[in-house]
Amino acid sequence: MLLIYLIAGIMLLAGGYVGYLPWFRVEKLDRDILLNSMLLLIMLFTLLMGAWYIGIFPQWVAAPFMMSVYSLLAGFFLGYGLRLLNLRSSTGHTLYMHRSFWIDHAPNFAVMLVILFGIYRTSVLIDQPVTGIRLTSGLSLIAFGFFGWTLKVVPEFRQRGILFIDRVIPWRQVIGWQWHSEEILAIDYLDKPGEEHERVRELLTSVPAEDRKQIETVLKSKMDDHREAREKLLLMRNQRDQSTM
Repeated sequence: MLLIYLIAGIMLLAGGYVGYLPWFRVEKLDRDILLNSMLLLIMLFTLLMGAWYIGIFPQWVAAPFMMSVYSLLAGFFLGYGLRLLNLRSSTGHTLYMHRSFWIDHAPNFAVMLVILFGIYRTSVLIDQPVTGIRLTSGLSLIAFGFFGWTLKVVPEFRQRGILFIDRVIPWRQVIGWQWHSEEILAIDYLDKPGEEHERVRELLTSVPAEDRKQIETVLKSKMDDHREAREKLLLMRNQRDQSTM
């Protein structure tokens, strides 16, 4: 049993390492990737259930396997959440962020329910015996709740850049902004400046009409503060474009 918990601990650390790495970003997930991933997971668990039913995948193998899976997921969500906290800390204080009940309070309430259910699932506070499956599955739910608490679904205009989910856009890469409508703000920025796949991208976000002056003040101030750095990036981009013609 000690070996099983050791393996689960290793999977927890491995998941945390993978979640903390910057190579995984939400923006890379498209419809095809999500659908294919869900299909593979369904097929995998269907095969495992079939193997368990016919006796090829006995309980003494299934339990450690599921403990490892739950530990891996718990580590991934913990690592991912810590990465988001680190990004938020490294980008300075918040200058503007669209706040409402559905953005701030409702997600936090849902997260608290997930964390409480995760604690209940571990059985540490009830009379049921604590097993490896219950403990690791509960920890995975708690870690998922922690990840949900660190995740914000609207852009955060911060001191050193714009943080959107798990991506930071430094102010020097913001090349312009305009209003698409009274409450829809479009921000143009250079993605991957200096690299082969450099391109101009657009970020759309909703801003309440009463916050319009506030966000305009933030954008104008930051655009002025980083004018020279932005002009250098654009000059380098123009020189590369001319050299390829």
